[in-house]
Amino acid sequence: MQYTLSEVRAVIERLWPLSGAEGWDAPGLLSGDPAARISSILLAVDPVADTVDEAVTVGADLLLVHHPLLLRGVTSVGEDRYKGALLARLIRSGCALIAAHTNADVVDDGTSGVLAGRLGLTETRPITPGGAEGEGIGRVGTLPEPTTLGRLARTLAEILPPTASGVRVAGEYDAPVRTVALCGGAGDSLLGTAEVATSDVYITSDLRHHPASEAREQARIDGGPALIDVSHWASEWLWLETAAGALRAELPGVTVTVSELRTDPWDFQVVQ
Repeated sequence: MQYTLSEVRAVIERLWPLSGAEGWDAPGLLSGDPAARISSILLAVDPVADTVDEAVTVGADLLLVHHPLLLRGVTSVGEDRYKGALLARLIRSGCALIAAHTNADVVDDGTSGVLAGRLGLTETRPITPGGAEGEGIGRVGTLPEPTTLGRLARTLAEILPPTASGVRVAGEYDAPVRTVALCGGAGDSLLGTAEVATSDVYITSDLRHHPASEAREQARIDGGPALIDVSHWASEWLWLETAAGALRAELPGVTVTVSELRTDPWDFQVVQ
């Protein structure tokens, strides 16, 4: 069975409403003819050369990504720049491009919700509530059984796809952990929230030196969470299969697949 791109777009925006996106974000339809027929969809975290090549190679009619290709403004889509080259390849191949970004983060089964579920967290709630009940950025919850920081880090290493950066931890290996706050993708902006500050550990990605250092130093004075930093790509890749399942249920007859290509930008690490 085939649907038009317009019909598929409507399903995507019903599953992950654009109203849930942050004001700075740029999700939605980036390229493609609304009247084009869609029989195959490929999901990926990043719109990069490898995933675009994969979409074209497998004959996908739509590449649905998490990260918007044109999140920041550009003044040219000439093919001497990578964004223009990717768009041109997709357009010539008849493959549309749609992004579901922060609008897919905030929903209950979004990027943070899926990671919380894989850890078995209970009584979960958003770190920062959104417009609808139960929606918002990040999640905080309770582990079914207490563990240690080291064991939790090892569990994450087993859950997440492997990357060069692995799992980095700030805190004592044997420190007890029960309450977990997490945010798929870059989340150091949430370090100062009450939900994070009162948790035993905060799991996120792209923790910069100064915010992480300041958070750990403040924890010495009045308490605060240990920190676990994981790959941005890996923390969000887990969501793709959940998203694919939702699309398969809504679009019977359409082939929906998940890219297993690693688009984390780091290739190797030398440990000192």
